[in-house]
Amino acid sequence: MNASSSDGFILVGFSDRPRLELGLFVVVLAFYLLTLLGNMAIILLSALDARLHTPMYFFLANLSFLDVCFTTGSIPQMLYNLGGPDKTISYVGCAVQLYFVLALGGVECVLLAVMAYDRYVAVCKPLHYAVIMHPRLCGQLASAAWLSGFSNSLIMAPQTLLLPRCGHRRVDHFLCEMPALIGMACVDTTTLEALAFALAIFIILTPLLLILTSYGYIARAVLRIRSVVGRRKALNTCSSHLAVVWLFYGTIIYMYLQPANAYSQDQGKFLTLFYTIITPSVNPLIYTLRNKDVKDAVKKVLGKGPAQGQ
Repeated sequence: MNASSSDGFILVGFSDRPRLELGLFVVVLAFYLLTLLGNMAIILLSALDARLHTPMYFFLANLSFLDVCFTTGSIPQMLYNLGGPDKTISYVGCAVQLYFVLALGGVECVLLAVMAYDRYVAVCKPLHYAVIMHPRLCGQLASAAWLSGFSNSLIMAPQTLLLPRCGHRRVDHFLCEMPALIGMACVDTTTLEALAFALAIFIILTPLLLILTSYGYIARAVLRIRSVVGRRKALNTCSSHLAVVWLFYGTIIYMYLQPANAYSQDQGKFLTLFYTIITPSVNPLIYTLRNKDVKDAVKKVLGKGPAQGQ
């Protein structure tokens, strides 16, 4: 522990493939800038356009803010390591990165469940939507998502960092990821892995179950709609959220719901790249490409309001 605290860690990443590192540097930088641009645009539009002052866009703005924080907490260090020979990260830097990666990942799990509930109320109880999803409840649901994610990380991050590593400093990853750090330990980690799995059930699988339940009710309600236009509108309302859920949960479940000894480092690295840079960058596109309200808000902000009727 003393050695780790004073010397920090070495993030190996893809250092054995220099050409791949150069290509990844360009790709990661491009996606990072796209993430910042897209998510900041959604945050600003949600604040500036009164038509977007609804529960759906309140939660979407929370998701965009989360994605900006998540990428900013991990990608600059990744770019630094990919762009030069220095692969080190300080112990404090690794601890901060691990804490926020775990915390914000947990927040997103719960927030996606909250957004699914919002869609359930919108589709299944449209006449009572404004009464149920009042601003106070929306604030409470968003606060619960943020609190649960940071509480989970407050338990797991210190436990992971305090594992004895017998002088091992090389992290076979380009981030301070929990599975990679647990895999470095020189002691039996069965108890910690059991704790991680138990918390993952609470922070990952329980929200996923709530999402699937919500969409089960939504599917049943949609099938009862006789109007083709009404059915299409209901599906458009939910399809964007479902796409984001599929992208995010597919990688998270693989990463955090398997034992460390079954963890493939190469697969883990590429999956981490996927949910660290690709998912946050495509979220704004998924939510806006088929969304008339956001398109109209963009036109209004750009001074093209009259074009809305064309």
